[in-house]
Amino acid sequence: MPEQPPLISKAFQAFLTEAPKHAQAWSSAVQGLAGATALDDKTSALAYLGVLAALRLEGGIPFHVQAAKKADASKEEIISAVLVGLPAAGNAVTVCLPAAIEAFDAQ
Repeated sequence: MPEQPPLISKAFQAFLTEAPKHAQAWSSAVQGLAGATALDDKTSALAYLGVLAALRLEGGIPFHVQAAKKADASKEEIISAVLVGLPAAGNAVTVCLPAAIEAFDAQ
């Protein structure tokens, strides 16, 4: 059985471990913003994947693919979310596609 990719990047893990007060502040902000959205969990998770891909933040893809999957997003919806930025961000969004597919298939 192939090894599963980590859900949290090394950089984010270092942030959580080495700067716990900052991480707690960040977590509070994220939770507050999540509570303020008018989007349902699935739509929010898919939109966030699109933003991560447009910004080429590949390290966050596995964690957020699992969040989208938990919210009942299909593989096709996740692929579409990653690629939604093609017109505005260009084909750079495809850099995140392998990580998204691998994360979806892994768990």
